Amino acid sequence: MTLYLLITMAFFTHIGFAGSRLAVPLFAVDQGAGPFVVGTIVALYAALPTVLALPMGRMADRIGYKLPLLCGASGIFVALLLPWLFPSVVTLYFAASLLGISFMTFQVSIQTLVGATAGPDARARNFSLLSLGYASANFCGPLVGGVLIDNIGHARTFAMLSLALVPAIIMAAAGSRWIPHVHVKSESVKAGLFDLLKIRSLRHTLIASGIVSSAWDVYQFFMPLYGRSLGMSATAIGSVLSAFAIAIIVVRMVLPLAVKRLGESQMLTYAMFVSCAAFCLFPVFGSAWPLAAVSFLLGIGAGVGQPLSMTMVFNASPKGREGEAAGMRITVNQIAHFVIPLFFGAVGSAAGYAAVFLTNAGFLMAGGVISKRFLGKR
Repeated sequence: MTLYLLITMAFFTHIGFAGSRLAVPLFAVDQGAGPFVVGTIVALYAALPTVLALPMGRMADRIGYKLPLLCGASGIFVALLLPWLFPSVVTLYFAASLLGISFMTFQVSIQTLVGATAGPDARARNFSLLSLGYASANFCGPLVGGVLIDNIGHARTFAMLSLALVPAIIMAAAGSRWIPHVHVKSESVKAGLFDLLKIRSLRHTLIASGIVSSAWDVYQFFMPLYGRSLGMSATAIGSVLSAFAIAIIVVRMVLPLAVKRLGESQMLTYAMFVSCAAFCLFPVFGSAWPLAAVSFLLGIGAGVGQPLSMTMVFNASPKGREGEAAGMRITVNQIAHFVIPLFFGAVGSAAGYAAVFLTNAGFLMAGGVISKRFLGKR
């Protein structure tokens, strides 16, 4: 029962967060911002989490998970209200920063709890179910956000998205009744960050996780901008993003069986090559249905990466330091979240959207080759 309560909380929290990933760049564009300015706003989702994810993981290992879950959900709620109360590009900078740090706080805690509530044999299943909850929210958030933007405007859309956080906040506030105590004394209390990085399987998994994360970032950042440049409505853009989420739901339903047949590292390698192929196809098409089909293909590739990297990081981490390792994974991902919008925002401004998609395809191809060579060696 605990697992399903955690997944339900993650679902409601992520509806608001995923909806913001569509609403924030579209609102910025509506206010006259160009790709580079939008990139600086989106990069702020990752600025503070890049620095604070690892300390947050250590803190969660020490104090438990109810308070971080409550603070994370509440922070997202407040951040979504800000653009409604003070609609401007300046407000988006503050909202993006608060959204990033709040979701990081929530994510570190819930990932550690989901991993700790199962043994090694059931852990991949647990993370797949959690990822299904996230994927379902990724379907609902952008689709609902796009429809709301077209019908009630950008500012009011943020207010409506914030309502999804109310049940998550209530569940977190009642956490003492159902969140299990999973604190375990660390095997290496005095060990530091570099001791974790010495673990070869953990180090290689972190690198692969960062590369896969870059695919998510480029897609979620640039697809709304690309769609708007093609004259697509917010509803159409939201539908394209939802096709991505549908693919993630489908692939994660069959992921446990695929992992048993092929293995975690092999699946992660294939995911990078599939994502690479999808990014090569994006510049070819300029209307909603073909872009939705390519988004579906990307979702198949990118949807594999998150649950597998969560599982592999948890399995490779020392006993009692699972939260710290989860924080390290999020730190690596957040570095990508911070750098990618800035770098590709500049590329998009200078060379256009095709250059953005093809450059990221090259990164994924290189990542797949590296993963094939090293991840299988434990």
